Amino acid sequence: MPVFKIKHITNYKYDSPVRDSANQIILFPVKDEFQRVIKHDLNISGSPAVDIFIDYYGNEVGTFTQKEPHSQLKIYSKIYVETVPRPLPQDDIFRNEQWHILEDIRFEVPYIDYLKQEHLEEAGVLNGIVRQLHDTNDTPYQTALKFCSYVFREFTYIKGVTTVDSTVDEILKLKAGVCQDFAHILTTMLRLVGIPSRYVSGYICPNRDGMRGEGATHAWAEAYLPEYGWLGLDPTNNCIANENHVRLAVGRNFSDCSPVKGVFKGSSGHLMEVTVSVGHDDEDMADNEAVMQPKEVNYSKGIHAAGQAGTGRNSYQRYMEAIMQQQQQQQQ
Repeated sequence: MPVFKIKHITNYKYDSPVRDSANQIILFPVKDEFQRVIKHDLNISGSPAVDIFIDYYGNEVGTFTQKEPHSQLKIYSKIYVETVPRPLPQDDIFRNEQWHILEDIRFEVPYIDYLKQEHLEEAGVLNGIVRQLHDTNDTPYQTALKFCSYVFREFTYIKGVTTVDSTVDEILKLKAGVCQDFAHILTTMLRLVGIPSRYVSGYICPNRDGMRGEGATHAWAEAYLPEYGWLGLDPTNNCIANENHVRLAVGRNFSDCSPVKGVFKGSSGHLMEVTVSVGHDDEDMADNEAVMQPKEVNYSKGIHAAGQAGTGRNSYQRYMEAIMQQQQQQQQ
């Protein structure tokens, strides 16, 4: 079973000092029977306390604030993670029975969000594509593989033509993008035929064949299959996501899984640099972050479920509440 060493460094540089930055990080790998975190070192410049909560989608989310003026914010994460191959679906249940199961669960809480469609100007175009591809004789598993292959075949992998804010409509018009865009197209297609699907953020680790997205943050989709569970599908590489894919978070789309995001006070412009290196544990990966001595993180856990307040309010939530209170006072 492979053990991977992953370094993820995010560095914000500001033109002039800023203050009261409130930040959210989703840099904690999923922990389950197919993925075990051996060690995780996290270091943030200024050594702020990091509060942890579990979000609606089950992701481990960290929040912290930097109150003092600062011209740089550096987040350094180093992970040792072991992955276990997941068996493929046997797909031996009658086709009609599988589709009936998907029909029955469409109003159940764990799947509702993963079936909702966003407004699409190009809905007619995408619906037409799905109708051409969707064979009523196929099982949900066969349908998911067919859709994954279509995205890989029909969309060109080009860096820089899209942004994190690019919509499915824009991607359809461009017929190009990167892993994030391919995952968004595939999840939309799957939802159109009633297969719950979710966006996955993480890393893709090196193998002998070489794959797009190696050594960087990566994104793919997961489709829910009856009597199996969530199956990872990587349309960027037209493969099933398995032991070479390390999962960080799941959600409806990128905005639910963004590794790092935040706000700050100040009029300063900023530059964000992201460096990711991925290798096997036995490889000699040069550590150029000697000045960043990982420290023990101060955890404060709380559950934050849909329609239910978290049992532990974190610093990011407290900061946003304070901002809202200030705005309300100014309006009075």
